[in-house]
Amino acid sequence: MTQSKLEQYPNEDSTTPTCNSHREPIKHILMGSAKAVTNTIHHLQMNGYASVGDWSPLLPTANPDEVMSILIRQILMQ
Repeated sequence: MTQSKLEQYPNEDSTTPTCNSHREPIKHILMGSAKAVTNTIHHLQMNGYASVGDWSPLLPTANPDEVMSILIRQILMQ
């Protein structure tokens, strides 16, 4: 059976042991209008990369009408 993209990039609580490997955090940051960021988050979910609930709430930036959202993943390093 083929792994889904979400299984290939497990969340922090995943505990699949492998030899000579460790996990490191990677941060994805989306910045733009609320509509653009929200649409991108939904697009990434439709493609199986990350669930909508994995992203932080929309946070205002210093720029007017701009928000950001952050996704932190633990990636397998070998």
